[in-house]
Amino acid sequence: MVIGIDMMGGDYAPQQTLLGVDSFLADAVPGIELRLIGDEAELRKHFITVPPAVSFVHAEEVIDMHESPTRALRDKPDSSMNIGLQLLANAEIDAFISAGNTGAMMVGVFYSIKVIEGVLRPTISTVIPKVQGGYGLILDVGMQADCKADNLLQNAILGSIYAQNILEIENPTVALINIGEEEGKGNLLAQAAYQLMKESKLINFIGNIEGREVLTGKADVMVCDGFTGNVILKLGESIFDIAKSRNLDEDDYFKRFDFEIYGGTPILGVDKPVIVGHGISTSRSFKNMILLAVKMIETKLLEKMKEKFITE
Repeated sequence: MVIGIDMMGGDYAPQQTLLGVDSFLADAVPGIELRLIGDEAELRKHFITVPPAVSFVHAEEVIDMHESPTRALRDKPDSSMNIGLQLLANAEIDAFISAGNTGAMMVGVFYSIKVIEGVLRPTISTVIPKVQGGYGLILDVGMQADCKADNLLQNAILGSIYAQNILEIENPTVALINIGEEEGKGNLLAQAAYQLMKESKLINFIGNIEGREVLTGKADVMVCDGFTGNVILKLGESIFDIAKSRNLDEDDYFKRFDFEIYGGTPILGVDKPVIVGHGISTSRSFKNMILLAVKMIETKLLEKMKEKFITE
């Protein structure tokens, strides 16, 4: 198993990325290789002796966090992000992680990595802590700001498979985030999506949930358009910031809003593991993104998604 890491992506790269690699290697099991993509001379300075599990791929260029995604990908073919995506597309690595320019990462994935056959549009998700313990999943959280009912149904299917294999929830419940619990509530998108989910035998659909129920654990997988989901995601991040400012970040519940616990989010619906990290990721995030990539591969998550859509 080979995990490729964009060592130059993120506000604190490569220092925090390297520390995350160190932390992972301290607890790693044999058989996992990390391929570090970036300025090789700079990266090698970090190691007194390069561990056997570590190898390097030199990248001359770096895509800045504020560059235009399309232009940066076109003008910087030798960037760490571009090279990582090409290595993944060519099956030279088994998963790719980057905390670099999110827009460039999304555009690069669409150009380099195939969408799972049958999936209309890939999606991104975030985990949300439940009050009683554990995590739920919300999707989409920004990739599908405008979408159709079919997209929401497919997100529910992808989210269910992810919840089963990564969050380890047996037969996860699925709900549609709406402005009321009744079946006829919501805009035209919500009403159409409700009917599709209600009729689907591929998910354990329990109906609508309101915003006040997102944190209660009423549903394991919560589906909405990317505009709504991104608002919820940013609200969750602000809850953690407020908790820290009031010295509540060690509370068992509030501390689970810390995004570094899960590290990053996979792009679901593409046929290879791609994980996108927050630009302000530190070593803890990078370690957890590597662990997530390993779990996605070990559980054969994408193979299960492909099987589900073949039989859909």
